[in-house]
Amino acid sequence: YIKNPPYFEGMTMQVGHVDDVHGARIMGLFGDSITTDHISPAGNIKKDSPAGRFLQERGVQPADFNSYGSRRGNDDVMVRGTFANIRIKNLMFGGEEGGNTLYYPADGGQPEKLAIYDAAMKYKSDGVPLVVLAGKEYGTGSSRDWAAKGTNLLGVKAVIAESFERIHRSNLVGMGVLPLQFLEGENAQTLGLDGSEVLDITGLQDGASRRATVDAKKSDGSVKQFQVKVLLLTPKEVEYFKHGGLLQYVLRQLAARKPA
Repeated sequence: YIKNPPYFEGMTMQVGHVDDVHGARIMGLFGDSITTDHISPAGNIKKDSPAGRFLQERGVQPADFNSYGSRRGNDDVMVRGTFANIRIKNLMFGGEEGGNTLYYPADGGQPEKLAIYDAAMKYKSDGVPLVVLAGKEYGTGSSRDWAAKGTNLLGVKAVIAESFERIHRSNLVGMGVLPLQFLEGENAQTLGLDGSEVLDITGLQDGASRRATVDAKKSDGSVKQFQVKVLLLTPKEVEYFKHGGLLQYVLRQLAARKPA
């Protein structure tokens, strides 16, 4: 139930930057009103889900799974539960429910339908960053911290949405995930994005720019370019983001204090 999470692994006192993102794959293509429960469910753990398989491999019987909410102190369970809500719809598959995505192999092979966690780990092994695309009111509902924590641990570098719920946007910044907003009247559908594109996000200027450019390269080699708003809203949020998130910022502040 309780495990030391990996947020500080490999951390040094060196502060980072608000870096451009290159060669990112789209992990999820979602519609409007994706709630924090869609992103990080608190309910029952399915035995054939990544989290369910993980627990069974460690000798936990399905009757003893309990819920995601009860296991929120174990990042191995919670990251496997991120985007695993059985009701979430990844529009890569039309109206089909379930937390799946398409994994595009680095060697250019045929895409493979996988659970989002399983695909994210393959992308992490490939060194490929991830992006989520969504509609209006992304992150609505209760301010569930694991909705941002799990997104970070999956390797998601940015979420591009039509609009964000206020607290979830702040939580994403606090976990080092960049919130970006489509310009008025634009979304993945109007831009003709289907989730197969490779994205470059440039022009962030280390957090100084309020706009960024996204180049979406399609499988036929054509490129759709569009602008997005950068939702790092205060100098302090830019600072948190450069540290990799709020936790790292606080730890570096504490470590920098000279003993009395």
